Amino acid sequence: MANNKRLTTSSGAPVGDNQNSLSIGPRGPLLLEDFHLIEKNAQFNRERIPERVVHAKGAGAYGYLRITADVTKYTKASLFSEIGKKTEAFLRFSTVGGEKGSIDAARDPRGFALKLYTEDGNYDIVGNNTPVFFLRDGIKFPDFIKTQKRNPRTNLKDPTAMWDFWSLSPESLHQVTILFSDRGTPKSYRHMNGYSSHTFSWINAQGERFWVKYHFKTKQGIQNFTREEAVKVGGENPDHATQDLHEAIAGDDFPRWRVCVQIMPMADAENYHLNPFDLTKIWPHGDYPLIEFAELVLDRNPENYFQDVEQSAFEPSNIVPGVGFSPDKMLQARLFSYPDAHRYRLGANYSTLPINSPHATEPQNYHRDGAMRFDGNGGSSVNYEPNSFGGPAEDPQYKEEAYNFEINDRAARYNHRDGNDEYTQAGDLFRLLTPDHQERLIDNLADAMQTVPRDIQVRQVNHFTKADRRYGEGVARALGIDQSEID
Repeated sequence: MANNKRLTTSSGAPVGDNQNSLSIGPRGPLLLEDFHLIEKNAQFNRERIPERVVHAKGAGAYGYLRITADVTKYTKASLFSEIGKKTEAFLRFSTVGGEKGSIDAARDPRGFALKLYTEDGNYDIVGNNTPVFFLRDGIKFPDFIKTQKRNPRTNLKDPTAMWDFWSLSPESLHQVTILFSDRGTPKSYRHMNGYSSHTFSWINAQGERFWVKYHFKTKQGIQNFTREEAVKVGGENPDHATQDLHEAIAGDDFPRWRVCVQIMPMADAENYHLNPFDLTKIWPHGDYPLIEFAELVLDRNPENYFQDVEQSAFEPSNIVPGVGFSPDKMLQARLFSYPDAHRYRLGANYSTLPINSPHATEPQNYHRDGAMRFDGNGGSSVNYEPNSFGGPAEDPQYKEEAYNFEINDRAARYNHRDGNDEYTQAGDLFRLLTPDHQERLIDNLADAMQTVPRDIQVRQVNHFTKADRRYGEGVARALGIDQSEID
């Protein structure tokens, strides 16, 4: 079939020879004036942007959120305003600690990052496949992630660093227990739940605020690998979950999730028996049951992975009227760190990329200039505010106080471990597991800790023991640690 498309340089100049460099004689040196050679190689050198510091390996798809129940007494957010309403969505799944070429089957939390293209702008729900996390204060996040990366001397993964940090950070125990259970190795992205993990807030039309947690419950059913299965699949097909997601959607087997929310009235938070803004804790469903209000469906694969999945940028600071934040210290830190990471990785104008820009409304602001500005840059319109020339201005009807409750306390660096119960929920989770699941959890932990120095092993086993004596005894026995060494 004839090709009628003419190859050009980036400036549009036609290319007469794309097979041979310009040289002095057939064996001679090349000429600097071969601008096509230089352009091709210079462009190629820059085709890889810096990978994400975390969540580097990922897969994504388009779909929609459809409202199935009335929640308007809790939130005035327009995307939740009526039963049957659909909002376009893009969901990116990921592993957390590995590099871009790492295996999908790694024992790792999975990112669950959702972008909703609402008529009021983009709303991002940036969570994981676990309802809790290793930390409760964002100041520790860089330290934690460094333990999951490579040793600066050997450039190898470093179990000693991981367990040294975890054993010195008892608040991590709940998430560690989840991670080393079967849920640490999901069978696919379709067969796992997603969670906002953080506490957010909903605000209704009367200005009342409610604390909320999102839960995305897979309709495909939870399916996980054992450690041995994950190792086998990771060696046979490092991209198995990416392939599974793509092929399921291409075959019209669209993944679906029930979208639920836990809702806590503001007054409850003051006297609740645990800190409702602590990312290492769940809200017991007996106290705050799941309320199902929507369905999330993925029904379209991206046409170009780099354009959509690699360049997608999610940030919990992207909210819409009717939705707000909470005093969760990890969330508060992420409000800064996520958009800052995108400005570094993708450039100052990352939000103007098609995957990140609003699809249902046109942004109106005074952002100008910067690298890779490709959207007209505001044209000849005024670039400051206030102005006398009809530029966009604030709309007081959307003004909301950060919190409609008083905070009267002094600023200090409070010890987040003082008075915190780090063990009950981890122990409750262990006791919920079936005996065979408990056995696999203990075996996975012992396997992961076998090369770690004995003093760190003992310190960590003490945490397991405080959560549940059988839990600690099982890990100690698997590691060959005598009970006399345990506190």
